[in-house]
Amino acid sequence: MTTPLAAKIAREYGTPCAVIDMDRVERNIARIQKACDEAGVANRPHIKTHKNPMLAQLQIKAGARGITCQKLGEAEIMADSGIDDILISYNLLGDEKMARLGALQGKANVTVAADNSVVVGDLPKAAAASGRPLCVVVECDTGRKRAGVETPAEAIALAREIAASKGLSFAGFMLYPTEAGWADAQKFYDEALAGVRAHGLDATIVSTGGTPNLVNLGRLKGCTEHRFGTYIYNDRMQVAAGVATWDDCALHIYSTVVSRAGPDRGILDAGSKTLTSDTGGLEGHGLILEHPEAKIARFAEEHGFLDLSRSNTRPSVGDVVRIVPNHVCVVVNMMDEVVMVRGDEIIGALPVTARGKLR
Repeated sequence: MTTPLAAKIAREYGTPCAVIDMDRVERNIARIQKACDEAGVANRPHIKTHKNPMLAQLQIKAGARGITCQKLGEAEIMADSGIDDILISYNLLGDEKMARLGALQGKANVTVAADNSVVVGDLPKAAAASGRPLCVVVECDTGRKRAGVETPAEAIALAREIAASKGLSFAGFMLYPTEAGWADAQKFYDEALAGVRAHGLDATIVSTGGTPNLVNLGRLKGCTEHRFGTYIYNDRMQVAAGVATWDDCALHIYSTVVSRAGPDRGILDAGSKTLTSDTGGLEGHGLILEHPEAKIARFAEEHGFLDLSRSNTRPSVGDVVRIVPNHVCVVVNMMDEVVMVRGDEIIGALPVTARGKLR
């Protein structure tokens, strides 16, 4: 069954189409800002989820302290919109990026992360190009085994290296603890902090991260800010993690059923180029709100294969359904625009301005 709004979306924009409910977006922004305020921790939202300056400005207007970007290209887009306080939470390397970082530092207050000496060795070029000091935080691995120094001793040594580098200023530490690893993160941080203080340094920024870590917000003693990203839209992963409900999911993919070649199967017009192959560790590739027992079992590029064997209700060819993605961040990066709605009214389209900014 196709809702009146879904029919209107399909008629005016076609499917597959990413649609955001602005009432839910604003409610999500307010909810997380309130949680940060109550915990006494600054909110530094990660724009990797929405990739749009207007939404970033809404977050700042609600009380956020600047933003987080994962890539330099995202930060350039945000700075061009007037956002002045940006953390780039990623190692930046090479002359091309140093020239761009220097130019960015000329128009915004930028802090960058580093976890090794090669990155630190490049950063003075950007500081020299901008003509002012560049703040650097040491990224620490506290259990995810992604990026970050692995021991407090390494964090202390890198902090000293940053402080001794011309044009660089050691600003603190960036952590992304696992949901169950905050005691270990505290131990790591306490040892690293004591070590840098023994050398006359201090950490003015202590940044933790992750929407799934909402339950741990403020748990790290000494934390100054938290990097939430997915919360603005939420997704099936956040519902599974217990930090959001289906009513908090503000982005839906509207998709048309284009084939029902068998009683237990069907095809959506949203395949891997829309919903992506990132399952987030969940079964299937999204929740169909109209048919929650149905399973988006697998993909071709433009085909979503429906397994309807467990579904009590089954869509017909031509039905437009709404899908909550497993991992909304990667889905948004596939979109040129999202359609904004309030209630049953279409407001207009919003460009995903920083999509594809992979460098």
